[in-house]
Amino acid sequence: MDDLRTVGQAAAESGWSARMLRYLEQHGLVQPRRTAAGYRLYGLAELNRLRSLRELRRRFGVELDELVFAGRLRRDPELRGAVDAWLASADDTGSWVEWEQRKQERLLAA
Repeated sequence: MDDLRTVGQAAAESGWSARMLRYLEQHGLVQPRRTAAGYRLYGLAELNRLRSLRELRRRFGVELDELVFAGRLRRDPELRGAVDAWLASADDTGSWVEWEQRKQERLLAA
């Protein structure tokens, strides 16, 4: 248990605030362990994830809300399909009628 850190210790070591660590957990970007009493404990894996998250944001200019949405896309196939279809329709402006037809077919099938 020596290698586990409280939220305050993890915040000091990672450079994220304790409040931000709670936000990141709430949105599924990092998952610390919990004690029986519910206190967050951060191990090496979680600290590395926090460091890599900081690097990802720095390297690509990605905002946290964008990463939260990207996570939603990975977990929700229906949302991913809808976004893919919408983006594809922008690639070929002539296919918007086809996209509308597929949408109507899905609505009728539901």
